[in-house]
Amino acid sequence: MSSASWAVTHLRHISLRCAAFDESVDYYSGPWGLQRLADSDDGTAVLRAAGPEHHVLELQRTDRNGIDHIGLGLADDRAVDAAAAGLAGRSVALLSEPAELDRAGGGYGFRIADPDGRVVELAARTEAIRPLESGATPVKLAHVVLNTADIEALCTWWCDVLGFRVSDWSERQMVFLRCNADHHSIAFNRAEWASLNHVAYEVSSLDAYMASLGRLNRAGHTVGWGPGRHGPGNNAFGYFVDPAGTVPEITAEVQQVDEATWVPRTWPRTPELSDRWGTAGPPSPEMRQHMAGAPD
Repeated sequence: MSSASWAVTHLRHISLRCAAFDESVDYYSGPWGLQRLADSDDGTAVLRAAGPEHHVLELQRTDRNGIDHIGLGLADDRAVDAAAAGLAGRSVALLSEPAELDRAGGGYGFRIADPDGRVVELAARTEAIRPLESGATPVKLAHVVLNTADIEALCTWWCDVLGFRVSDWSERQMVFLRCNADHHSIAFNRAEWASLNHVAYEVSSLDAYMASLGRLNRAGHTVGWGPGRHGPGNNAFGYFVDPAGTVPEITAEVQQVDEATWVPRTWPRTPELSDRWGTAGPPSPEMRQHMAGAPD
């Protein structure tokens, strides 16, 4: 587990390679409700939520979908330096040394790769930005779900190396990991290959969640799975497919974990526990196909 001198505090952002760049930028900065900031020097679109994080989503113009990197937050520069030294001491290869980040939002950090080859950026001191009135606008990046062929090995690495904790399992098909009081910030789904399953954005209330679904519906984007409420995490969910074929989720009321008393459970994969409201039914074959993603 990570040293007491450093710990991951939160999920900062996700950077995606995007095969339908212009259409996806319009989607996320339009009916999805994020706000587009000035593009970075390399042409990457940068989008913020209503909360204090500089941005939650980056889109890069490419010919193939995939994850460029996942951004995790640390408390301060000392924590970044301690993390780099601790990880290097455990023979985790650093893709970059701790340094000022010359990119949107700035900050101080470095990068490593997990066992599936996904790039993880650990950083602190990112640029402050004035929070927006949230309304039905997402307030933060809630969680990222990743497909993997070796769920046990990946879960072990993220817990032992990055200090995440297991909140719950969904049989042996999914595992939900936390780095703070949120039930999960990262989750893994057992699959044939490593890829992105979906990205979830949290709104401030159940009312804002329904208003978000309504705004997307009026813009011609029908919910692909939902509305419903999951068992693990107890969060309301509504899944969509963006113009590039990637799956984003609107969520609300994510369960908060009391570290002193929480005991992980294994949830049976039954309809009444996958969707406690009983409103969504199972995901369609088309939605499952999009969640499978292309090999990353």
